[in-house]
Amino acid sequence: MNLLLRIIVTALLVLLISNFLPGVIVEGFATSLIVAIVLGLLNLFVKPVLVIFTLPVTILTLGLFLLVINAIIILICSELVSGFRVDNFWIALLFSVILSVLQSVFFGITNNKSAN
Repeated sequence: MNLLLRIIVTALLVLLISNFLPGVIVEGFATSLIVAIVLGLLNLFVKPVLVIFTLPVTILTLGLFLLVINAIIILICSELVSGFRVDNFWIALLFSVILSVLQSVFFGITNNKSAN
């Protein structure tokens, strides 16, 4: 149930961000749901490989290179999902940062309420 809630919340956040961020296009809720699932799968399977291969750069930049990896994951998702388009790397970087912050805030609030 928790996984399903996370996917739905991520889909809603993707749809919300696409309405406010120029350069990100999502055709509808169904597309944002697919984007949320694909992002989850890419973060599960592809991101760890990228992190291992870029570990020296990540250490050298004190972890800031992870933002670049997140943007690359967004761009890969943009190529895989029709109906989801991100114009360029910088928009993908901004999109990934906004999505991460909003997810952290939302899941932080909901986890605190369920603990009480």
